[in-house]
Amino acid sequence: MSVMRGAPDVRSSNTMRISDDKVNKLAHVVADTLAEIDEVEFLEERNMIRQEARKALQKLLLEEVKLDQAARRKIASQQRIIPEGSQEWDILYRKYYNDEVKKLGL
Repeated sequence: MSVMRGAPDVRSSNTMRISDDKVNKLAHVVADTLAEIDEVEFLEERNMIRQEARKALQKLLLEEVKLDQAARRKIASQQRIIPEGSQEWDILYRKYYNDEVKKLGL
């Protein structure tokens, strides 16, 4: 998953990758927040819960990368060049990205 390593990488006005450190921090927050809920009882150690939360976050981020790439491919396949950052590019990106999300049933 080298795409998400290192400093945040801004790809477009809609998308930002996050570092491994931030994914770890989010996983800690998830585990800590779950531990504070009275109705939640851990059957595993908190570190195991954190690791599973981290895996789930990484999977979601990888899916987001795939959605981003699919939307970008569709824009690039247009008959004419549409400059990234233009209003038209942003509109098409949102449309194509949302179309890809819908394909996943989300």
